[in-house]
Formats: sequence, C-alpha cells, structure tokens
Amino acid sequence: MDELERMLAREACRELVLQAALHVDANRPEQFAALFAEDGVLTRPNAQPLRGREAILAAYRQRPADRITRHLVTNTLVTLESDTEARAASYVLLWSGSADAEPGAQGRPAHPRRMVGEFDDRFVLTAEGWRIARREARFVLHLEA
Repeated sequence: MDELERMLAREACRELVLQAALHVDANRPEQFAALFAEDGVLTRPNAQPLRGREAILAAYRQRPADRITRHLVTNTLVTLESDTEARAASYVLLWSGSADAEPGAQGRPAHPRRMVGEFDDRFVLTAEGWRIARREARFVLHLEA
C-alpha cells in the first residue's frame, strides 16, 4: 500500500466511526448494522457482546422510539495494522433526552446524566469496503447534574 492508499484507508475507517454515531443518533438501525462486517461484534457498556449484523440490527431495533441521543465523537486515531486490518481509538461524549419532552427555544431538555466514553474499534477490509469487525464501547466518566 502506498502512502495515498494508506491515507484513504485511514479516512474510510474514521468515516465509519462518524457514520456509526450518526446512524445511532438518527435511529437508523439498518444503516448502523450495515457498517459492521457480517460477523462483526459489538460490545456495549455493561452488556453481552452482539455477534453478527443480525444481532446488532435486532438490538438497535429495540431502542425506545422517544430516546434522543447525541454522540459527540472526537480524537479518533486510526492505525493501519496491515493492508486489510486497522484499529481506532475514539473519545465519546454522550448526551441524551426524550422526544416526549416539550421543545423550547433551545431544544428539548437533556437528561441530567452526561457520559464520557471510549470506542475501541477494529476494522477489516471486505468485498463491501472497510467495515467494523469489532467495537468495544465503554464508559469512563459520568456526571449527574
């Protein structure tokens, strides 16, 4: 892989991290699950691993319809491990609220709990392009307002 190909691979993986946050926040479980390899694994904080796209899709389809989240993802550092494998570390600030709350001039009120977490992602190059092979999400800090 030449340097341009390496840059493009890192950018494709970084884009997956951002797309994942966008699809979860927009409540698009099909698009979120499609970012994973067919046999991808997702481990959420304090939960059993979800193995495979179908398990990920089924879990995210159960998300409460009134839940609003915003994952603010930053400091994503992608490291290529080979021509077909990469990893990334990201910091995440999670805000949440309820669509049932009355919106005001500044939007809806946020829930009092704010969470700081991390994503530890592993990527693999597939026939579909780069996909998430494994994601481990964990909380590191929280604030109860």
